[in-house]
Amino acid sequence: MLDSSMNVWMVILLSLLLLSAVFAVMIRDLLKAAIALAAVSVVLTVIMFLLGSPLAAVFELSVCAGLITAIFISAISLTKPGTQEELAAKRRLRLKRFIYLPILLVLIGVGLWLAWPSLKLDIAAVGTGAGLSVQQVLWDARSLDILGQIIIILAGVFGVVVLFRGRKAR
Repeated sequence: MLDSSMNVWMVILLSLLLLSAVFAVMIRDLLKAAIALAAVSVVLTVIMFLLGSPLAAVFELSVCAGLITAIFISAISLTKPGTQEELAAKRRLRLKRFIYLPILLVLIGVGLWLAWPSLKLDIAAVGTGAGLSVQQVLWDARSLDILGQIIIILAGVFGVVVLFRGRKAR
């Protein structure tokens, strides 16, 4: 009984994750999009905790929901809004780019709905680890993840530096 209720909660959380991610991509207001992206990270953090990965969840919450959101909001505050003509041209371009997204989401949803009985989704059976210490998990078992997080943080710092350099040139 516990396994099926855990699976139901996972489906609800994954649906919420998908909805907030689509909202973050489709919303026109950049500040609301940054906040929606932080909501995606928070939902993903809850999922990671439920799957028994508290270390990854803490990193997700602190880096993605905290640091990246702060960087996005500071970058948004440094930009100026465009003219009405520029905004209309961007809106037309955005609609052309994302016209197939709802169709793709419906097709994926129908495919999952049809394949659901044959999928072996025992999410509650995911283990919490083999009794490894935090040091062993971070530096031995998950060293590639740490390298990826370092690259992502440096890319964010580089983006902010480029943003400030471009602002100074104007």
